[in-house]
Amino acid sequence: MAFSKLKLGLPNVSSSDPTLASTNPEDVDEVDGEGQNILMGIISQLRPGCDLSRITLPTFILERKSMLERITNQLQQPNFLLEAHNSRDDDVKRFLLVVKWYMSCWHICPKAVKKPLNPILGEYFTCYWELEDGSKAFYVSEQTSHHPPKSSYFYIIPEHGIRVDGIVAPKSRFLGNSTAALMEGVTKLTFLDILDKNGEPEIYTLTQPNMYGRGILFGKMKFELGDHMIIKCPATKMEADIEFKTKGFIYGGYNHILGDIKKNGESLYELSGKWTEVMELKDVVTNKKSVFFDCTKDANPLPPLVRPLEEQGEFESRKLWKKVTDALLVRNHTAATEEKFKIEDAQRERAKIREQENVDFHPKLFRPLTVKESTAPGSDKLEFVIYKDHVLNRHRNDPQALLEDILTIAPIVPGQNFTPEFEIPAHEKIKP
Repeated sequence: MAFSKLKLGLPNVSSSDPTLASTNPEDVDEVDGEGQNILMGIISQLRPGCDLSRITLPTFILERKSMLERITNQLQQPNFLLEAHNSRDDDVKRFLLVVKWYMSCWHICPKAVKKPLNPILGEYFTCYWELEDGSKAFYVSEQTSHHPPKSSYFYIIPEHGIRVDGIVAPKSRFLGNSTAALMEGVTKLTFLDILDKNGEPEIYTLTQPNMYGRGILFGKMKFELGDHMIIKCPATKMEADIEFKTKGFIYGGYNHILGDIKKNGESLYELSGKWTEVMELKDVVTNKKSVFFDCTKDANPLPPLVRPLEEQGEFESRKLWKKVTDALLVRNHTAATEEKFKIEDAQRERAKIREQENVDFHPKLFRPLTVKESTAPGSDKLEFVIYKDHVLNRHRNDPQALLEDILTIAPIVPGQNFTPEFEIPAHEKIKP
């Protein structure tokens, strides 16, 4: 069924509608002053008797978007997912397209070393995409844990039966002249209408490379991805092991990758090149090389569309952090810090009240997986799932029903209103 025929029951809003326009928070073209580093930025602010907890980080450390929105960078080349879905008769081609989809967006990041804003507990972010074929994709995310930080997310293209569930759980480490974000968690991709030999939807699991900020004490600041990323499809026995190579102290270069793609344990292809530039694929049987993805020529990222600020809720990312991101835009670090502390202090106060009342925090949009659910393929590391998971599973072969289910989870497209049910904790809305 063509998505254009699916009924949203909502006002038509074009992607060119000025109410959707906003200053690009990515800053991908922004390069901060050469030779700056975190230590000098902090030292320059020290004064006798000053409160160290109020020290402002240099402007190039804070991105103008929350981690919940930052995750959508990985979803900006949906064309490869659509092509993979259409390759249902070729397991190898489909797997390669999934790899290409996942590798095609790592280059979408600030050129300067920056970190996204840490979402507060209960913060959420929703958005959608208008795809080239007239279909739409939807994204819902929520900060499901603060200590340790965990961001849960859900993405779906109803018409094409493509669904992504995931959790980002970074663990920060100080490594002398570097900082590391060890990216725990997992992405689970499901093709709802491509079935395995047991009649179940085909599932892929994808991990993330770790992230490093180099030169934080001396030398030039540099962002790197490092270590191994694993992509698996148990149904087709396909697996990719891709190493993001970090620059050695003396030898080596930046942004190189080296990967091995196997089927039934036997190597089929080698992946090499740079994740920021050109990646090449070599057939290990014929030794023939071809361009796998050229970030400089083939990249055509599709940014998400977000509802106007006036329609957003108090804890919705862009509205929640607006005063902070506005201050960062004009490099007013004092104002950005003051507004950031107001948000964080309010979060601490809410936590104090919960402790006094002996009440636990429960997310509104995601619920914890049951023990049985956590044993399902690809779900062992998810921890949380969108609260309407059971309803969505029942309607997985009905695009119209899926669309209607998705739009009742939370306001996602312009013109939607919040309902009283929105404030109810997820685990109370639908019992497994």
